[in-house]
Amino acid sequence: MKTSLRTLDGLKRSLTVELPVDAFKQKTDQALKKMASQVNIDGFRKGKVPISIMRKQFGARASSDAVNEIVNDTLFDALSEVKITPASRPDITKIDTEDEKAFTYTVTFEVYPEIKVTDFSKLKVEQAEVKITQSDEDKTLTRLTEQAIEYKAVKRKSKKDDQVIIDFKGMLDGKVFEGGVASDFKMVLGKGSMIKGFEEGLKGFASGDSTTLDLTFPKEYHAPQLAGKAVVFEVEIKEVAEPVTPELDDKFAAKFGEKDMDALKASMRKQMGVEVANRLDNQNKDALFGVLLEANSFDVPQASIDQEAKSLLQEMQQRLQQQGMPSQDNMPASTFNPEAERRVKLGLLINQIATDNKIEATKAQLDTKLAEMAESYGENSQKMLDYYNADPSRMTSVELMVVEKMVQDLILKDAEVMIKKVTFEETTQAQP
Repeated sequence: MKTSLRTLDGLKRSLTVELPVDAFKQKTDQALKKMASQVNIDGFRKGKVPISIMRKQFGARASSDAVNEIVNDTLFDALSEVKITPASRPDITKIDTEDEKAFTYTVTFEVYPEIKVTDFSKLKVEQAEVKITQSDEDKTLTRLTEQAIEYKAVKRKSKKDDQVIIDFKGMLDGKVFEGGVASDFKMVLGKGSMIKGFEEGLKGFASGDSTTLDLTFPKEYHAPQLAGKAVVFEVEIKEVAEPVTPELDDKFAAKFGEKDMDALKASMRKQMGVEVANRLDNQNKDALFGVLLEANSFDVPQASIDQEAKSLLQEMQQRLQQQGMPSQDNMPASTFNPEAERRVKLGLLINQIATDNKIEATKAQLDTKLAEMAESYGENSQKMLDYYNADPSRMTSVELMVVEKMVQDLILKDAEVMIKKVTFEETTQAQP
């Protein structure tokens, strides 16, 4: 076997493999004999058709089968001979079966880039820190109080902060549109949960009243068939209820599974600390890796980008389905190419840093990470642990998280780190 490797544009490579022509002829004859035992041809018993006739009728198909078998048998060794690992599945681009002495085929594929990571000491990284204040705790307790608000039916006209129970029917061009009908729908006036004008239009009505709302969906509305469209809602008010704010006592604490207010406040402070720590970890990680990406420039295999883009599209479709929103069936995966390229590039960088510095996750580190993850599952923590421990392959994602954190720590040890003080609300209200 002879091999010849050529460099094409960017990460594309072309590999030509040459073999004795007899190898191709033997594979072709074998394919024809196999077919002869399976096909029926008038005048011949199955398996007794002369090879010359088989070649005349099925030669092209046999040649194709022979090519595929030879490629499958020899490509791995050919790639090993030129010491290269494809980043994408090789495509057969040329076949020569006419030469009397040799059979050759050519495949093209992409390779992974050679990455020389920038010196960490040249990186300037901003990392956020936060201190939870008494004001933060007070605001969080206020939000818990709002969650525990109950509503009492009243015989008066509705106003801001009241809860109304309604039936409604939405129509576009005189016809009810998909998702435009609901019964016994509960909403609090002034919360902004509906499109502009809907909640405002329901103030000043009592139980048993009806009204018609002429509204327009926002231009950026998630359902394209409704975005920017004028619609009419027919609404029947079935109940008006006013909010009843609970007393901050042991009964209130019991609603959140705590015995008294001291225990509730202690639990609340702990949860606030966990939430802000998790968010800070993610925000600081994104800031660090953003700087790392800017400092390292290299090509990324397009096939890897395409595959990651498809995964991102599937994730979006699953989220829409879970939220009961219309799927975006016509959206091309290429829409996600920028984010896909970022993810692939970052993955290659982290892998290169881990390889360069011989970073590997130990069993103790994996167990610690699993225990941390289990904490957020509460009473279902053991089920989560059993899930991962039942199949070693499931630990791959956990291992990646551990290695990623070790890479972070390694970079921060040498990089120039600038600390930025942020508030609890800035941290928790930022996009996750």
